[in-house]
Amino acid sequence: MFLPGNKTTDDAKAKADAERKLAYERIEKWATAAIPPSIRDGVSISVQEVICGDPTCAPIDTAIAIIFPSGGRGMLGLPAESKDVTKEDLLEGFPTVEVLQKWFQGEEAEWPPFEDDNEDEFNESNQPKLRFGVGDSVECRIGPDPVTGWAKGSVAQLWYREQGWPPNSWAPYKIQLEDGKCIFAPSDMDQIIRGAK
Repeated sequence: MFLPGNKTTDDAKAKADAERKLAYERIEKWATAAIPPSIRDGVSISVQEVICGDPTCAPIDTAIAIIFPSGGRGMLGLPAESKDVTKEDLLEGFPTVEVLQKWFQGEEAEWPPFEDDNEDEFNESNQPKLRFGVGDSVECRIGPDPVTGWAKGSVAQLWYREQGWPPNSWAPYKIQLEDGKCIFAPSDMDQIIRGAK
């Protein structure tokens, strides 16, 4: 039986998708311009909206990944939908030049630099069930291209946290990529992490 789509709903979805795409492009442009020209060549900026499962945070965050040609990378998150992110919001939460330099050189660097580390407050039983376990082979989104922007690896740790993250902030997965680098997946979504093909 054929059920025709609801044109009003389809139009609203198409409009929201177009608005989100424009917001991503705007944020990518601002982020690229915020990186010092001496380390800007070849940098890749990837913007995504992620659903935050923590009731104390915004329902949707905008995650911005900064990937340098060296393989160095970092991420920042803004507690707002992409369409609501302003240039001032981005610049206020943007990594320092020192942190960007370390990422550019392929080094690890802590961002954001929060002092409060409430690692002891984590309770795994209060967290949603994850799709993958330690040792599972996965592919992770590491760049903007929908075909080539993925890298294979394996889950190294569940509910990962880096020193200095905001209180009660945890990434569902720490992943060791095939090239030996370790990254984290900020959300358990197919757009970010999926089973290896």
